[in-house]
Amino acid sequence: MTNSTNVRRGLTARERSYAIGGAVAALLAIALIWVLTGRQAAAPLAVPEVNRPAPDFALPALGGGTVDLASYRGKVVLVNFWNTWCEPCKEETPALQTAYNDLSAQGLVVIGVNLANQEQKGAEDVQAFVDQYGLSYPIALDTDGAVSRAFRLYPLPTSYFVDQQGNIRYVITRSTTRAEVEALFNQLRQEATALRAW
Repeated sequence: MTNSTNVRRGLTARERSYAIGGAVAALLAIALIWVLTGRQAAAPLAVPEVNRPAPDFALPALGGGTVDLASYRGKVVLVNFWNTWCEPCKEETPALQTAYNDLSAQGLVVIGVNLANQEQKGAEDVQAFVDQYGLSYPIALDTDGAVSRAFRLYPLPTSYFVDQQGNIRYVITRSTTRAEVEALFNQLRQEATALRAW
C-alpha cells in the first residue's frame, strides 16, 4: 500500500514579487484607461469649490465685446469651461445648447468659457466650433488661464452652477446632460423662491 501525500509548497520570494508586480501593472493599466477615456463619477461632486462666491470675471467675448459674470447677478448661471479638442466637451455641447434654448426664457444663463490659450489657432478654432454646433449662448475667451485658475478648474469639461446671489452651488466635472442642467436649474430656482417666501 502506497502512502501518497499531497504536498503544497508556497510561492518563492521571486514568484511573490512577480505576482505583486503583475497585479500593480494591471491596476495601473486600468487606471490609465479610465483616465484616458474620460470616465468620472456620475453625480455632481461635493468639492471645496461649492458654497463659495464665484470669482467675478470680465473676459473678451468671441466676436467682440465682453462677457461679465457680475452682470448676470439675480439669475442662475451655468459657467461651462471647455476646449475644441476635448471629446467630452463635444459630447455635451448639443445638450448645453438645447438647455439654453429651452430654459433661457425662464432665467437660465449659459456662459461657455473657452481656454483659448490652449487652442492651436486661438479664436479661429473657437469660432469654427461655435459654427459647427450652432451655439448661441455667450462664449468668453480665457486667453491667459487666469479665470480657470480662479475657479480652481481641473478637468475638462467642468460646469459650475452659480446661484442668483453669485455663489457656486454645484460643480460637474464631466460632460453633462440637458436633463441634469434642467434639474439643477430648477433646484436653484426653487431654493430662491423659498428664500423669498421666508
